[in-house]
Amino acid sequence: MGRRERETVARAARLHEAARSLAGDHGKAVEAVRAALKPIQDAAVEQALDAIPVARLQDATGGRLRLGGVDRSGLRTVRQVLDAGPYRLRQIPGVGERTADQIVAAARQLSEAVHESTAVHIDVDRPEPRTTALVMALHVLVEAGPGARRAVEAAGALTGRLGPLLDDARPAAGRLGMLMAGQARKARALTAVEEMRALVAEAEQAGTAEALAQASVDLLRGPSTDLVPRQATFAPSRRPARPLAAPAESPRTPRTRTSGRHSPSLRPGDPQSTHRTPLLDGQTLPAGALAAWVDFELRSAEYYGLLAEISGRAPDTAAAEGFLPEGIAERVRGQRLDDSRLRVSLRGYQAFGARFALTQRRVILGDEMGLGKTVQAMAALTHLAAEGQSHFMVVCPASVLVNWTREIEGRTSLHVTPLHGPDRHEAFAYWKGRGGVAVTTFDALRGFPVPGGGEIGMLVVDEAHAVKNPKTLRSQAVTRWAATCERVLFMTGTPMENRVAEFRNLVRMLDQAVADRVGDQAGLPGSVAFRTAVAPVYLRRNQVDVLAELPALQQTDEWEEPSASDEEAYREAVLSGNFMAMRRAAYARPEKSAKLVRLREIVHEAGENGLKVVVFSTFRDVLGVVRDALGAGPRTGGRVIGPLTGSVSPERRQALVDEFAAVSGPAVLLAQILAAGVGLNLQAASVVIICEPQIKPTIEQQAVARAHRMGQVRPVRVHRLLAPGGVDEQMVTMLKRKARLFDRYARRSAMAEATPDALDVSDTALARLIVAEEQTRLGFAGGSATDAEPAEVSDDRTSPASPASPA
Repeated sequence: MGRRERETVARAARLHEAARSLAGDHGKAVEAVRAALKPIQDAAVEQALDAIPVARLQDATGGRLRLGGVDRSGLRTVRQVLDAGPYRLRQIPGVGERTADQIVAAARQLSEAVHESTAVHIDVDRPEPRTTALVMALHVLVEAGPGARRAVEAAGALTGRLGPLLDDARPAAGRLGMLMAGQARKARALTAVEEMRALVAEAEQAGTAEALAQASVDLLRGPSTDLVPRQATFAPSRRPARPLAAPAESPRTPRTRTSGRHSPSLRPGDPQSTHRTPLLDGQTLPAGALAAWVDFELRSAEYYGLLAEISGRAPDTAAAEGFLPEGIAERVRGQRLDDSRLRVSLRGYQAFGARFALTQRRVILGDEMGLGKTVQAMAALTHLAAEGQSHFMVVCPASVLVNWTREIEGRTSLHVTPLHGPDRHEAFAYWKGRGGVAVTTFDALRGFPVPGGGEIGMLVVDEAHAVKNPKTLRSQAVTRWAATCERVLFMTGTPMENRVAEFRNLVRMLDQAVADRVGDQAGLPGSVAFRTAVAPVYLRRNQVDVLAELPALQQTDEWEEPSASDEEAYREAVLSGNFMAMRRAAYARPEKSAKLVRLREIVHEAGENGLKVVVFSTFRDVLGVVRDALGAGPRTGGRVIGPLTGSVSPERRQALVDEFAAVSGPAVLLAQILAAGVGLNLQAASVVIICEPQIKPTIEQQAVARAHRMGQVRPVRVHRLLAPGGVDEQMVTMLKRKARLFDRYARRSAMAEATPDALDVSDTALARLIVAEEQTRLGFAGGSATDAEPAEVSDDRTSPASPASPA
C-alpha cells in the first residue's frame, strides 16, 4: 500500500470528520430551539387545557364516564384533573380506581390532541425572556441560511457513504495494517480506497469541505450584532389603550446573501433599515438578542417556517398538497427540486407548489393571497436554470414589475432584466442575448416577437385572472406566448371571480382537454367534481390550512348612521341615477361626513398605539377628502403618505410603499384599491380601512391580503366603513353571495348548490339593478341609471388602475 492510498484515506477521514462535526453543530442548534420552545408550548397547552371544562372528557370516551362527583369536587377543567392525578381522584366520593384511571387517560388523550394542534405565536410587541430565547435560537439557524441546510444534507450523505468505506479501508491507513490483513480484507480495502478517491475528488470539485466549514462557523457564531450597538435597552412598548377591534398578524420581505450568511437586505432607503423594533419594559439585553428580534420582524415567515419544521407541526399533508388526487400528488412528491440557485428556504407547501409546476408543466397556482406564490415560481425557475434552461419570461401588472425585479435579484442568483418603458425593445434584445429572467407587463408583451418553440424555459403570468377574457389584446398576446412554451405557470389567488366560464378560459390556455371537462355543468355535482376535473392543472391552498402562525384577522363592519347632509347628498346621487356618485356620497360633504368622523377616530387610536394604517378607496377624490381631513389639526395618526393611485408610475408606487414602511412609528398610506390591492406588500400596516364596499369580494380580499399575509407579525384589524339602508347595504349583501359562490367552486368545500348560470350576472347589470332599487325605495321611480359601470380595470390597461380610473 503506497503513499497515495494513505493520503486518500487521510483526506477522506478529514472530510468525514468535518461532516460529522457539522451534523453535531446543527443538532445542537436544533436542540437549542426545541429547548427554548418547550416551556412556551407547555404554557400554551396548559392555558388551553385550563379553558376546557371537565365535561369535554365525555367526548373522548363516547359519553361513558361518570363525572358528576368530579365536577362537584371543585375540579372544573381538564388541566385541574391532570394536576390532581389518579390518587386525588380516587379520594372523591363515587370515583373508584377504574373510573379515576379512565378519567386521567381521557384527560391525557385530550392533552395530546391539544399539544398537537397548539401553534406558538411570538408577540413581537411583547417580548419576554422565554420568547427572546426562542427567537435567538431560531436566529442562528435562519441567519445560517439555506446554504447551511444544503451543507447539512451533504454532510449526512457523506457520513453515510464515507463511514463504511473508512471502516473497510482501515488496513490501508498504514503499512503494517496491509501486511497483517488477509487477501479478501486487502481487496476490500483497495476497493474502498478507490471509491473514496472518487468521492473526495467530487467533494473537492464542488467545494464541499469549504461549505461544511462555513456552515459550522455560521451555526457556532451566534446572533449577529451588525444592526445594533453592543448593549441595547428595551423601552416600554406602546400597546393599544383599547382595542380597535381585536387582534391578528402578518408576513415580511426578502434578504440577500452576504459573506456566506443570510442577513436582511438593508439598502439605503429601504424601509427595513428603520423598521420599528420590539421593546421590553426597562430591561437591558445583549445586543445579540435585539438583533435577533429585529431580524425576526423583518423575515418572520422564515422563523415560523423553521419552527414548524423543527417542532414537527407542519400543516396537514392533504391540505398542503391542495387535496389533489393521490395519483397526481404522488407524482409531484417524486419530482426532484434543485434549489441551489435559490437564496431563501422554502416551506413544505411551497416546495410542493414548485414541484407541481415542474411536474404538470402547464398549471394554475391558485394559492390564497399571502402564501408566497412568487417564491414558488422562483423556485421552479431556479430549478430549470440549474438544469440548463437559459431564458424565462415573467408577465405581470405594471404595479408589481419593480417588486418582481427586486424579488428575483434578492432571492435568487438569476439575472433579471425588466422590459418596461421606452427602452424596452433594447432591453428585450439584451435579454435575448444574455439570458436570465425577463420581467414585463401585459401591454408590453404585445410588442415583442413571439419566441420559437423551446426558447423559453418557463412563462410565468402573475395576476393571471387579468387575461380571463379571450377577446382582449392582452389575453391574445399571452395565449400566443403560452402556445410556444412547454412550461407555463399562471398565478392568481382569485381564479374564479364571477363565472366558472372565466376560470375555464384560463384552463383552456393551458390544456384544452381539461378545459373541455370543465363544461357548463361542472358545478352541478358540486365543487368536489369541479376540483377533480381541474386537478391536473390547478393547485390551491388556503391560509388557514398551511399558516398556523398567521396572526388573527379581525374584520369589523363600521355601520355609521348618515348625517342629514350625507342623506341629502345620497338622495341627489340616487335621483341622478349615478351609481358611482351613490357609492361616494358619504364623502361629498366632508364637514358633515359621518364616515369621516369614524375614520379619524380609527386613525387616531392607531396613532396613539404606534400602528400604521392603510386607507383604501376606489375613488381618488375620496382619498383627497381623507387626506385633507387627516391633515387638519394635530396628526395623531402620524405622517400621511400618498395617495397611491393608478396614475402613479410603478417605480413611484414602490417608493411610496417603501416610504410608508420606513416611518418609525405611526403613519397612514392612502391608496386606490385597484392600484395598491394587487402585488404590493403592505405588511407594515396592521390597520386597514376600506372607505366603501367593493363590487367584487376579491377586490377587498386582495387589498386586505396586502397586509395580512405570510410574514405579518402583528394582528391585522380591518374596518369597513358602511352606511345603512342604501347602496352600501345592498353591496354588502351582494358581496356575501359572491363570496359564497367562490367558496363553492374555487375552495375545497361541501357540495355546491348553484349552477354556473347563477354566476352569470355582469357587474354592470348589478349596478343598474341597485340604482333602480334605490330610486324606487326613495320614491324616484322612473329615473335612469347613468355611470352604472363599476370602477374596474379595463382588460387592456397596463396596470390594475390607470389614469382612467375613477376620479
